Amino acid sequence: METRTIDGVQARAVSDLIDAFMECVQYRSPSDHTFVNYSSDLRQFADYLEAQGIDDIGRVDTSVLRAYLRTLSGWNFAKATVARKLSSLRGFFAFLKERGILESDPARSLQGPGARRHLPRALSEEAVGRLFEVAGGEEDPARVRDTAILELLYGCGLRISELTSLRWEDVDLDARWLIILGKGNKERRVPFGKCAQRALRALCEGEEGRGEYVFGGRRGKPLTVRTVHRAVTALAARAGLEGVTPHTLHHSCATHLLEHGASLKFVQEFLGHESLSTTQIYLTVSASWMKESYAAAHPRAKL
Repeated sequence: METRTIDGVQARAVSDLIDAFMECVQYRSPSDHTFVNYSSDLRQFADYLEAQGIDDIGRVDTSVLRAYLRTLSGWNFAKATVARKLSSLRGFFAFLKERGILESDPARSLQGPGARRHLPRALSEEAVGRLFEVAGGEEDPARVRDTAILELLYGCGLRISELTSLRWEDVDLDARWLIILGKGNKERRVPFGKCAQRALRALCEGEEGRGEYVFGGRRGKPLTVRTVHRAVTALAARAGLEGVTPHTLHHSCATHLLEHGASLKFVQEFLGHESLSTTQIYLTVSASWMKESYAAAHPRAKL
């Protein structure tokens, strides 16, 4: 590969190029975590090249990079770690091509290891019912709030950030519609049922009154994400459930909708997913739950 100069210096040494790239990373991304990862990954790559007797970036082609990735796998790095190191290399070589140091990018066509995709956890309908039982109550303001939180996280599949930012002006209690500002500032309309309607009415008419936010905190500010997370985990503990978070309820909503016959397109729109492939994950979750239920319940499955 042809090499040129960078900042007036003949740029062939790998270490010099990494230094130049890291200056760019520090300027573009002030995150210390990003900087440390890139620096560690690329210094490790430089050590590998030195061990191979390669001190000129022009000698690094796709075959060299593939051999390096195989070496990482041989060192028993997790697939996710190897994928991150490949991402660092892609950023580095894209920088070199952008600056004219290299004519082509040897990392562009590389495929990383398929990191294991963790399936989201979904509660059973019975477990969700237990959560509502321990939250239930119309006299205690905290129970009224907790019930409304469950109704919107599970009943409407809201993300925790969508719930805490929800304003009363975006709630139509009579027509049972929410206007949600989701990821990427994209707005969507979400219907809700009579159970959520009752919970929101009780919240609206409660002692706290009706402020700007549906779930108001101190000094007119919305309830914090941390507070909602604590409320859900406390309810789960009282219900005898472990590892339940607000996002678990989001996943459970999607899974149960599909189990009861909702279309993928509806669930995608309902939850505000960018692509249908995100929603398709829940098909696997639902199938897994059905398989477990069959194995536990059917007499022929136990033989």
